[in-house]
Amino acid sequence: MAKILIILPEFDYDPSEVALPWLVWSQAGHEVCFATDSGQPAYADPITLTGEGLPLIAASLKARMEAEAAYATMIAAPHFKKPVKWAKARAGDYAALHFPGGHAPGMKSYCESPEVFRLGKEAFAANQPVSAICHGVLPLARAGLLKGKRTTALTHIMEEIAVRLTAKALPGHYRTYPISVETEVCQRIGKTGKFERGGLFPRYAGSKAPNAGFVVQDGNYLSARWPGDAWTLAVRLGELL
Repeated sequence: MAKILIILPEFDYDPSEVALPWLVWSQAGHEVCFATDSGQPAYADPITLTGEGLPLIAASLKARMEAEAAYATMIAAPHFKKPVKWAKARAGDYAALHFPGGHAPGMKSYCESPEVFRLGKEAFAANQPVSAICHGVLPLARAGLLKGKRTTALTHIMEEIAVRLTAKALPGHYRTYPISVETEVCQRIGKTGKFERGGLFPRYAGSKAPNAGFVVQDGNYLSARWPGDAWTLAVRLGELL
């Protein structure tokens, strides 16, 4: 079976976009490893994980029970407890790389890291399977890897809904950058690239509906928009492997 590397910020990543792919790949028999900046275990955005602090109107932003259970199991796994440092990780040591997303401020170090950019460049240069979701598309776009590509990412409307629903209770928590992920990605893929938004009313994929999510494929590069797409994204990467 294959060895897959999940690249993580120190904290604030979306729990569903990491734990659900980890679950799918682990159940398929793949070895799932992790990389962080410091080489210490990384932990998810607690607001998205527990729902604490979310206003009632934004309760849907909390991770679903299946993702919450997968996360609890994942953080006890040996590979999660002993991640490799970004600087020491090499894409060639793995069969595939996964770039998850998240909204909270802790995502910035990951989205702006030259080491994360390097890992993406190594994987693309070797034509390795790469999956990215939500804000995880940003480091690949910023590394210049998506010029002329077909891709998706967190859409402008999805981001705006999260920001507006939490504006009073959690000001700034869901606004990582001044412009939306979609806006920046569209700028970076250029006129020859294509940004795909998927359906206006997205479905949530899970063990009972594994193919319900929206995934865009361009060669060995797979992208998705939000936690509801994570399970399908993981299934599709498994098929590439």
